[in-house]
Amino acid sequence: MSNSENKKHIAMYIGSLEKGGAERVMSNLADYFFEQGYKVTLVTTYLAANEYEVKHAAWKRVPAGAPNAVHVADLDENPVWVDLEGGEKGGIRRVFSALLKEEQAGRAANLKNRYEKLRNIWKDLKPDLVLSFLGKNNIMALSTATREGIKVVVSVRADPDMEYGTVGLKSAMLATFGKAAGVVVQSKGAKAKFPKYIQKKCIILPNSLNPSFIRKRYIGDREKKIVMVARINSNKNQEMVMRAFKDAAGEAFPDYSLVFYGDGPDSIKLQRLASELGIRKRVEFKGNVSNVAEHIEKAALFILASNHEGMPNSLIEAMSLGLPCISTDCPCGGPRDLIDDGVNGLLVPVGDKDAMARAITKVLSDKELSEKLGAEATKIQEICSPDVTNAKWKKYFDKIMEG
Repeated sequence: MSNSENKKHIAMYIGSLEKGGAERVMSNLADYFFEQGYKVTLVTTYLAANEYEVKHAAWKRVPAGAPNAVHVADLDENPVWVDLEGGEKGGIRRVFSALLKEEQAGRAANLKNRYEKLRNIWKDLKPDLVLSFLGKNNIMALSTATREGIKVVVSVRADPDMEYGTVGLKSAMLATFGKAAGVVVQSKGAKAKFPKYIQKKCIILPNSLNPSFIRKRYIGDREKKIVMVARINSNKNQEMVMRAFKDAAGEAFPDYSLVFYGDGPDSIKLQRLASELGIRKRVEFKGNVSNVAEHIEKAALFILASNHEGMPNSLIEAMSLGLPCISTDCPCGGPRDLIDDGVNGLLVPVGDKDAMARAITKVLSDKELSEKLGAEATKIQEICSPDVTNAKWKKYFDKIMEG
């Protein structure tokens, strides 16, 4: 690689690298751009306990008192330590922007101090481009980095009405997004939710498919299980799926089970509900697992039941594996951009238990349809392969940095 002083420098800004869809995309982009010869710095507010691995990380987490340990904050603002040079030599740097306990004062002072700390980070890094992900981070990046004449691309990863769901956040978004060099969204529906002056800055860039999900479709008898891969919370609506499962498979398909992969605040509540519905022995809660593809590739059916989504990684991954998929047609249109209803998957209205039950019955009772949906779904690999999607991000960033 060329001398780092001659490389284009991209700073990527997010709250932490805690395991979630946006964090995974940013981690993947960081490694991709680094491997393409760019200088990359990850600017995060916090160091989370369970983070995605960044292959070329220059830092590593260390215990308190270790040589070169630097005090940063975790998600609860407790002290944790990193060695900023303890990973790959010359790798992807990491900078932390949270105010430490000793730096905090009153609420108004903290807001000003957070702003100044982040602005000083940009002054020090002097990147050619800042990429920011999610809600308040986007507003902070635009409010600070643009003051230093730095180009900022912000990315809205979910439904804009959810990411900017309060009057204050929406007002701040409307006041700052005009300063962006670009706005990355994930669906046509998301773009349409912005006023025209922001839409002009929007580009739809897909998520890169995790390479572990790019494989030949499993051919053979499918396991009699219906799978969901999602954080267990009200937005993902596992409760509705459980009720639909009981209606569709309770008596008609007695040997099928419903398997949840993921964890979240509603886990215990849903386990209780499974007992109340009389299906506890047929519902499995697997929690967070490694190598998700190996766990689900032989499943009979994949379901996404969210009330809101951006561009759901789990649905892209399940389609890539060739699973028959059912998804809610949720705002802001990510599933609709992926699924041609009846061709490579099925769409049902948000929160409609009866429609979900009918769709489950349709897939489980019609093997020919199930095979067709799964085979067509694998074509998503051609659209979302890392080579294709990463090249789109690179072309877009290069154009902005050269402009």
